[in-house]
Amino acid sequence: MTSSQLTPFHLAIPVDDLEEAKQFYHGLLGADIGRSDATWIDFNFFGHQLVCHLSQSKTTEVTNPVDNHDVPVPHFGLVLEWDAFYQLTKELENKKIRFIIEPTIRFKGQIGEQATAFLYDPSGNAIEFKSFKDMKDLFRN
Repeated sequence: MTSSQLTPFHLAIPVDDLEEAKQFYHGLLGADIGRSDATWIDFNFFGHQLVCHLSQSKTTEVTNPVDNHDVPVPHFGLVLEWDAFYQLTKELENKKIRFIIEPTIRFKGQIGEQATAFLYDPSGNAIEFKSFKDMKDLFRN
């Protein structure tokens, strides 16, 4: 499936504390708050709809090795422009965010070279921010 125009995605994730989720996504990452209820909050997550649903169930942590890093599965995230990736990760470092995978370059000098960084939200949801050296490599095999 291809599209000439990107449209926002919708993603619903479990959180164990809505106030912590609000502080993290709104207070730390700057996501605007949309509609909410006693059991969920909508966020404008870089132009996409992210919904945090209150849930007490936890997922077990699983990782897959990717270019010498243990990448958490499941995870979600954003592909940013190269400079925007570095600006965001620098801001997060200044806010003393603990990355589970520090900002790094993956597949250096290869097709698909990318900058990547991983962190957890307060409920343990893994988030990846990444950027491709050449955006044409996003879906290239």
